[in-house]
Amino acid sequence: MYLRKVTNKEQAALFLDFPKQLHQTNPNYIQPLDKDVEAIFDENKNKCFLHGKCTRWLLFNDKQQVIGRIAAFVNYEYLQAQPTGGIGFFECIDSERAAHYMFDYCRFWLMQQGIEAMDGPINFGERMNWWGLLLEGFHSPLYGMNYNPPYYKRLFESYGFQVYFYQDCYSLSLREELPDKFYKIRDRIKSNDSYKVIPFCKKDLVEFAQDFTYIYNKSWQNHGEGKSIKEKEAVKLFKAMKDVLDEKTIWFTYHEGNPIACWLNLPDLNAHFKSLKGKFGPLEMLKFLWQRKFSPTRKLVGVLFGVVPEYQNKGIEAFMIVNALETIKSKTQYNNYEMQWVGDFNPKMVNFALNMGAQRTRQLATYRYLFDDTRSFYKHPTIS
Repeated sequence: MYLRKVTNKEQAALFLDFPKQLHQTNPNYIQPLDKDVEAIFDENKNKCFLHGKCTRWLLFNDKQQVIGRIAAFVNYEYLQAQPTGGIGFFECIDSERAAHYMFDYCRFWLMQQGIEAMDGPINFGERMNWWGLLLEGFHSPLYGMNYNPPYYKRLFESYGFQVYFYQDCYSLSLREELPDKFYKIRDRIKSNDSYKVIPFCKKDLVEFAQDFTYIYNKSWQNHGEGKSIKEKEAVKLFKAMKDVLDEKTIWFTYHEGNPIACWLNLPDLNAHFKSLKGKFGPLEMLKFLWQRKFSPTRKLVGVLFGVVPEYQNKGIEAFMIVNALETIKSKTQYNNYEMQWVGDFNPKMVNFALNMGAQRTRQLATYRYLFDDTRSFYKHPTIS
């Protein structure tokens, strides 16, 4: 058993193809798009290389067959109590020996970078993609969501990883009414003309991206870890999503003309990507567009929800959702809604999801491993 660093196209192809081989008997598995995974490891596409480093390996058995893969990375803007790196894109046969061999290798590599702990499986990038180990809800994953067999939990925990925080997904039917209190809150705020809820418009993409930047940076400033986004990055993000987003499912709230909240949703892209087998060339793009037009998904996925601190606990969440759902219900084909994930460190959002009548449909976990076992382990701090 030995590890080889991915350094050429042939090895990169093996890195991409191994999960397909590992999960080939599981009908719920959906292979991520190759281009999305490769973008993580491309210094020209991933901004995290500006303040970090990343490498990845393949694990071979004595017959020179791939039996595992893993990546390790350091993001110096991932601010923690102790210098913390990450591991991700982990795939492995059901072997603690093989998994621990890769974990050891990553730990030693991270220690050489001055790191004292590692989180995993996480992404060398934002938390919205490739973050967390699936523990419950092994049905088909959402776009950008890690998917793994149940035995991965044993592989992590037998090494000594501990749960840093849980990530819960919640679902609800879009054809059912919200609890009465949501409508009462909406009516109360609606009587004040200074509050407006406005749907996203592609022709005003830059302006909405600027408003998103303000809301995101204000809303996530208390989450720690140096989370922020620049306007040019937000514009780039919205332009990248332009061809797949539905204008009627992205909403912004304003008070006296100032942005105070946003709710970003996307169609369930994996409903279409499943048949593409990880590829997205010209033919696959045509197939995707055909499916979107003639066989649109009935599922909507919540990507991000944020309210600036000054307007939290004032009913803005209910005001925006009730107004948005009136349009989503009457002018779109979506029947079901699933939130990407909500961390257990965010009790306000957990309670809000439950108050909406949503049910937990999946649970993932972000694990942490401290290199010095004499140090105390602490879970992710609760945000207020």
